[in-house]
Amino acid sequence: MKLSTALAFAGLAIPSLAADKPKVPLHSSSRWILGNDNQRIKLRCINWAGHLEANVPEGLHKQPIDYIANWIASNGFNCVRLTYSIDMALNPALNVEQSFHNAAKAANADEAGLMGLYHTAVDKNPFLANATVIEAFDAVQTALWDHGVMTILDNHVSKASWCCNLDDGNGWWSDAPGYLDANSRFFDHQKWLDGLKAMATWARGKPGIVGMSLRNELRAHVTQFPSAAGVWMENMPAAAKVVHAANPDVLVILGGLNGGTDLTPLRDHKLDTSAWAGKNVWEAHAYSFTITTPDFGSCSIRKVNYGLLFGFVLEQGKDNTGPLFLSEFGVGMTGGNKDGLNDKDNNYLSCLREYMENNDADWSLWAIQGTYYVRDGKVDAEETWGAIDHDWKDWRNPKFKGMLGKMPQVTQFP
Repeated sequence: MKLSTALAFAGLAIPSLAADKPKVPLHSSSRWILGNDNQRIKLRCINWAGHLEANVPEGLHKQPIDYIANWIASNGFNCVRLTYSIDMALNPALNVEQSFHNAAKAANADEAGLMGLYHTAVDKNPFLANATVIEAFDAVQTALWDHGVMTILDNHVSKASWCCNLDDGNGWWSDAPGYLDANSRFFDHQKWLDGLKAMATWARGKPGIVGMSLRNELRAHVTQFPSAAGVWMENMPAAAKVVHAANPDVLVILGGLNGGTDLTPLRDHKLDTSAWAGKNVWEAHAYSFTITTPDFGSCSIRKVNYGLLFGFVLEQGKDNTGPLFLSEFGVGMTGGNKDGLNDKDNNYLSCLREYMENNDADWSLWAIQGTYYVRDGKVDAEETWGAIDHDWKDWRNPKFKGMLGKMPQVTQFP
């Protein structure tokens, strides 16, 4: 592990230097993510939401982009999982101001209040006065890379909105067997592919954008579940080929079933990744409330479930061996009696930390945003799971960073 990383996670602010930038583009080999010098690069990321109705990365009304990028880098994170909607990907030239107007209508929110946040964002980040939504994303990824922080683009939803449940219309492909309006009405298959292609093409030539996650938390409803594994095995490689053809530099990141928690179709079938050889990464999520990894009062059982559902891809020499990117995990940051965490989250995090330390897998914390422009109709909504506070100044829970233990360290090598 680099000294700068160790010190950053010990609590010291380390300036980002161009010389310290990761050696990109990245590639994968066996279970490892490597730089272009073939040395291991471990992803230590934080999520930054940009997929809600405003279609702009959150928090720009709180701080200048450079302040946020510097905070991320100086706290030891080396990448951001930046989420976006297909709505945005297919309408990139939409003016940011108009996007905020549209967001108020889409979220049934107070338009005057939301436009007040827009004007504050312009005060903090003046370029937004004449910017398009894709230019806002570009400013974020550019600032991050200026600080040596990589970006992974994550297609979170089709229709811009909060995610996820089984009635938000973003969960499963609309042309798959067992169509259910509640779960699939916005998930148009071709628009999804078009949006992925558009973002991959846009990202080409931007060295800080090192990966693209194909879809967040795929979730089949009960009517769709019987065919889910087969649909997944067919649709995900097709999308991976689209992304790789448009941008052969980026890692192609594939999440599993059941809200991104389940890669078990790979246990019985080899997924042919040769069309994007050297770029494949598997993705998983885990929370205290995750149904597929319930708390039976035993960390040992929970860790076995992690291995059965997704950790098995780390076993080398198998048909589907690949890097595992735990792209979402997190906790409520305050209000509990365990240094701010409640008992359930504390037990979960302690167990997950052990699993991740033992396997030295890549990860991304949910999430940086202390607030949302609008969520569930509420303007300037609080995110109690946000790493950063309401004003986007510093840690919401200063003790949390220490709770990651040795997760930031690199302890295993090719």
